[in-house]
Amino acid sequence: ARQSRKVSTLIKKAKFRELKWLKDYEWGEQIHLPSTTSKEHISELRFFEGKQNLLLLGSPGTGKTHLATALGLKACEQGYQVKFFRVADLVGILEEALKQGNLTRIKKQIESCDLLILDELGYVPFQKQGAELLFHIIADCYEKKSVIVTSNLEFGQWNRIFGDNRLTSALVDRLVHHAHIIAFTGESYRLRNALSSGNTKITI
Repeated sequence: ARQSRKVSTLIKKAKFRELKWLKDYEWGEQIHLPSTTSKEHISELRFFEGKQNLLLLGSPGTGKTHLATALGLKACEQGYQVKFFRVADLVGILEEALKQGNLTRIKKQIESCDLLILDELGYVPFQKQGAELLFHIIADCYEKKSVIVTSNLEFGQWNRIFGDNRLTSALVDRLVHHAHIIAFTGESYRLRNALSSGNTKITI
């Protein structure tokens, strides 16, 4: 009972947006794994051992957030501390903390986790200050903990979010150095499910 209480606390502290489990995850043909890893390697969290990162890149609705969340939940079940943020929310938190003078406290909270999950990088571009704050968080994780990033943009488009080529290239360097890059292709699950229910009208 104590163990399950501990896991519940870790899950609550992680602040997942919704709970999605690995047992419900479909490893479809739309997921392209690099030769450096395998489905088992990822599902068993073996990338953790070498403080490696996972970069999940591809179209919206193809299962990136589900996989990132499911891996985060599995880490909680194994006693690891996880933090889950939508990137735009994290940047907002960091900017507000800087204004209020408690940035160090927020950074310490993030540094205390074993796995940092950054969801939806690329949906919202940042101002220079926000981009720099996010860069420092990711740079602080380098070779100290694993980071999982989901993004709908290829690396070549990341400078559109950060607005600074040098910063973008330094960030990509750190993330990619010890990373498995997984490409998600194909149509959106959400769209496919809506269409297969047969009663949804989609107007464009």
